[in-house]
Amino acid sequence: MSETPDIAVLQAEMGKVAEAIDKALERILPAVEGHEARLLEAMRYATLAGGKRLRPFLVLASGALFEVPTERTTRVACALECIHTYSLVHDDLPCMDDDDLRRGMPTTHRQFDEATAVLAGDALLTYAFEIVADPRTHHDPLVRAELVHAMAREAGAHGMVGGQMIDLLAENQEMDIGGVTRLQQMKTGALIRFAVDAGAIMGRATKEQRHALQNYAHDLGLAFQIVDDLLDVEGSAEEMGKAVGKDEDSGKATFVSLLGVDRARTQAQMLAEQACVHLETFDDKAELLRLLPHFVVNRRH
Repeated sequence: MSETPDIAVLQAEMGKVAEAIDKALERILPAVEGHEARLLEAMRYATLAGGKRLRPFLVLASGALFEVPTERTTRVACALECIHTYSLVHDDLPCMDDDDLRRGMPTTHRQFDEATAVLAGDALLTYAFEIVADPRTHHDPLVRAELVHAMAREAGAHGMVGGQMIDLLAENQEMDIGGVTRLQQMKTGALIRFAVDAGAIMGRATKEQRHALQNYAHDLGLAFQIVDDLLDVEGSAEEMGKAVGKDEDSGKATFVSLLGVDRARTQAQMLAEQACVHLETFDDKAELLRLLPHFVVNRRH
């Protein structure tokens, strides 16, 4: 792991997945006419605004380890992207992070209004479960039920939403590295865990295989957040497509504020290497997943 791998192949595959997911989301979220048209317009505005589609990529890549048909993993990937988008829409609201820019565009509440943004987020969250529960996602109802359960757990009070609550409280509390790690394992890491676990659930992976993938997701999620913290300090609004420096301005504890830039970067690199070790049981089939941590720690936005 001492050499930096060539990530050109990975980037090409991620581009293909992003394009495929964008097309699938277009189909899943069609424009409508009538009284609810504004709601669907806001849902589409937020969801189709682009992005790396990292979480959908993880769903498809983990499913490929177990030869899960792409049409199935694509549906779960779209559902997960709906949840991720809802979380961004709500996080950007004035009562939360109060951001005006997301992916280089006005945030949903700025483009529409606060009430519409709240409803668009609510609708995206709800629709995610409708997508996963549909028989087209998987023929086995027990698999669909397990997907719903896992998605609800990682998105809810003990996962992403709970992490956001802790994040809001962190502006008025001192936190040590253990507290920040737990916060980010919930807020950022939870959906990454589900993304990796979803393919294993659909592929009926063994307990050992799922455990290996969960450990991979744990390290990848922390590395991703550390780099996010670094970019908030070192990146520009133009590169990031959103405001930067807000954590430092508010005095909120982050990996960078607690560890310093150099130690934080070293920690991210260590986690990236550690994540790859967990994939040894999958041999060459996990090559794309093996390349991803290096992409994450070297990204600029």
